[in-house]
Amino acid sequence: MTAQAIAEAVRDAMLANDRASTGLGMEILAVGPGSATAAMTVREDMLNGFDICHGGLVTTLADTAFAFACNSYNELTVASGFNVDIVAPSRAGDRLTAVASEVSLAGRTGVYDITVRNQRDELIAVFRGRSYRIKGKPVVPGLAAG
Repeated sequence: MTAQAIAEAVRDAMLANDRASTGLGMEILAVGPGSATAAMTVREDMLNGFDICHGGLVTTLADTAFAFACNSYNELTVASGFNVDIVAPSRAGDRLTAVASEVSLAGRTGVYDITVRNQRDELIAVFRGRSYRIKGKPVVPGLAAG
């Protein structure tokens, strides 16, 4: 099985059970070894008291892309921490896209950078996630690890 096929199988399995991401209307647009792209449209119920998208929801989108990227090798991987900077507001109707890319993967730890942009390609947030692999635990049992 190719690394790309493994990443896609893991995406399908994760998404089938991801109630948070699907409940927020998120889509996984692309996935590959160490990478993922997720998107969501900002809804009215995602706005805070200033009529802008709640920062926690922007962070959730970035965290979702991070999760799909770092689990793409079929080794159960969790976040050990992250930092996020929200640099611009997003509003109802904006289509936000989070692109995750692997910066470093060494042993059981990884570092991933995620950018969130709107439909006008304006930067909304930058997110850096740190991951930790759980030894011997595949995401999809019976599927080869990448």
